[in-house]
Amino acid sequence: MSKEAAQHKRSFLKRIWYDTLRVTSRLAGVCLFRIRVYGRENWPTEGGGLVCPNHQSFLDPLLVGLTCDRRLNFLARGTLFKFLPLRMLISSLDAIPVDREGSGLAGLKETLKRLKRGELVLIFPEGTRTRDGELQPLKGGFIPMARRGGVPIVPVAIDGAFDAWPRTATLPRRSVIHIRIAPPISTEMLQTLCDEELLAELDRRIADAFAAIRASRALA
Repeated sequence: MSKEAAQHKRSFLKRIWYDTLRVTSRLAGVCLFRIRVYGRENWPTEGGGLVCPNHQSFLDPLLVGLTCDRRLNFLARGTLFKFLPLRMLISSLDAIPVDREGSGLAGLKETLKRLKRGELVLIFPEGTRTRDGELQPLKGGFIPMARRGGVPIVPVAIDGAFDAWPRTATLPRRSVIHIRIAPPISTEMLQTLCDEELLAELDRRIADAFAAIRASRALA
């Protein structure tokens, strides 16, 4: 563990709370959504990483988090902190607030800090939830963070979360959800690709993983 990481080591209570929530979420996920996870061996076992899933529903951060044995950091738009119960929950998980109306500079700086001290940070490169359950075009805002943080990019595909909680629904409902963690884009590859090539490579890996779990869901 680096000196900086050691200085920011979370309290025992925070670690217990996160682990308890992860175990509880796994049990609930299996019971309510018959969750299947593929590619868990692709999670980095140490060091920082930028986790990039497609975005189908409000459940997505929780879904990705329960597949990983390491702690994930989440970005959350600043307005979510205005609702007290939600603020208490996401604050307890050390979510990084992002001001989408302003520059968002503070959120970006905090993201870089956590990447550089060897943590995993989840960001949705599509920017917003899908309206039809399909993949959306990726935006390149994650690229400077990955380059400056010097961390690999972990592509993740989610399918079934849109059926569980589409944008038009007030509450989630039962569904079958499959998740696949694709092989990471290494820091060495980051250095050899230009931004356009990197965007295309992440898009390809998410699309391949998405096609695989869509096929597996059809057989479930």
